[in-house]
Amino acid sequence: MALNFFDQFMSPTHLGIPLIAIAISLPWVLYPSPSDRWLNNRLITLQAWFMNRFTQQLLLPLNPGGHKWALILTSLMAFLLSINLLGLLPYTFTPTTQLSLNMGLAVPFWLATVIIGMRNQPTAALGHLLPEGTPVLLIPVLIIIETISLFIRPLALGVRLTANLTAGHLLIQLIATAAFVMLPTMTTLALLTATVLFLLTLLEVAVAMIQAYVFVLLLSLYLQENV
Repeated sequence: MALNFFDQFMSPTHLGIPLIAIAISLPWVLYPSPSDRWLNNRLITLQAWFMNRFTQQLLLPLNPGGHKWALILTSLMAFLLSINLLGLLPYTFTPTTQLSLNMGLAVPFWLATVIIGMRNQPTAALGHLLPEGTPVLLIPVLIIIETISLFIRPLALGVRLTANLTAGHLLIQLIATAAFVMLPTMTTLALLTATVLFLLTLLEVAVAMIQAYVFVLLLSLYLQENV
């Protein structure tokens, strides 16, 4: 039994070796590979339809210059969605509850969008720091505020994903522990708590999917500003 409720967020180790790399790479094994047959099975067809629809929705607001990012953004969405959902299974570990992993994903992607904007259209990229028609006295203040908001973007990406998944997992464990403790003495209340737990689990599945989509969507919006 866990010593406290936050032990579930500790990176698993075996013989002193962190196993987070296995937790990150294992979901890719579960994806079926397309076959050489003329007709694919239902699972591969469903997977291809989902990837196609998501890519179309993601690239809708982007100009043709941003379509080069279709493969990497779709792969990132599939990666986040897989580890978020698999982390809801019993006796599993959710790597995206680690802020270090989420920041390791957010910072390089955000920095790539900034570098692309500075290289391709430096005037427009720097123009985002100062809205048009700003009074002269407010120019230094607005430049400082916009610069701070620019550098806060990757932190917001990583913290949003970490906080939402951590809060959901923690709340599920709290309610599950309460239902288990009340089961011998207050069976009816324990069953009601278990019903709430079931509904919360469904909500957490939706949160896991939405947070993966929001992470990639915000990256695409940052890319839209710089291409």
